[in-house]
Amino acid sequence: MPKKILGLLAVLLAATITLNAQQKVIQLYNTAAPGSENWNWEEGINENNSWKTQVVYNVVKPSLTVYEPDASIANGTAVVICPGGGFVALAMGNEGYDVAKWLVKKGITCFVLKYRLAHVPSNDPVQFFNDAVHSGDKEKQKQQMAAVPLCIADGRAAIAYLRAHAKDLKIDPNKIGIMGFSAGGTITASAAFNYTPENKPNFAAPIYAYFPKTMQGTVSDDAPPLFIAVAANDPLNLQSNSVDLFTAWNTAKKAVELHIYDQGGHGFGMRVQHLTSDGWIENFANWLATKGLLKN
Repeated sequence: MPKKILGLLAVLLAATITLNAQQKVIQLYNTAAPGSENWNWEEGINENNSWKTQVVYNVVKPSLTVYEPDASIANGTAVVICPGGGFVALAMGNEGYDVAKWLVKKGITCFVLKYRLAHVPSNDPVQFFNDAVHSGDKEKQKQQMAAVPLCIADGRAAIAYLRAHAKDLKIDPNKIGIMGFSAGGTITASAAFNYTPENKPNFAAPIYAYFPKTMQGTVSDDAPPLFIAVAANDPLNLQSNSVDLFTAWNTAKKAVELHIYDQGGHGFGMRVQHLTSDGWIENFANWLATKGLLKN
């Protein structure tokens, strides 16, 4: 490859890295996060794992990474994006930053949530997850599930933060939603129950969410509209979670849309697999448009 082209590629790569590094980051809490004040481990990044993606683990200080649309297309809609990772890791790219980069082109202001996670004593959170889920390590399962209430609390706090600072963030306080993948879908679906005026989402989109029926509450009279998506061949068998959530909303005669894709597996996020699940985000954008959430 000619040196001139190599040089150009190097410049483009450097520009991309700089752009990502310059994204505004908001600390979700002014002090130590409630319920984990004594956590003192350091956040880590793992790039060599069986998920074949970069993951963040041992999050102690929850934050929001901001992606703002160009002012000419901004429509006031905002969404909190919750990556998945089994409550022990966060797939920040495929289920976080990449989603934000796509949605921001639709005029949506995006906030990628880095929420608290179960403590992983090694540098391989994916192996920790595999031991807990696939190998049935009871102690690791206990640690994993103990983090769930804190994860959910961070999701609610994120919505409340956006509503309280809507004017400064240039968003509409009545157009704040939340979406999430797998464990992030747990946070998302939970936000649609037992909310307050401060942390109620105006819409929610749990994508291949872990949300067993036992986690459901009562569907409120003012329940937010839901967009739900999952693959029929999800190897974690989470299809029924999505169907049960759809049924609860549909029975209560609340707005809900469910997509079950023939192929896609688990964790498809923004990956291009040339499978039916690749179109989920276009379906989501179309759904947002029908709700009037993409109007300038």
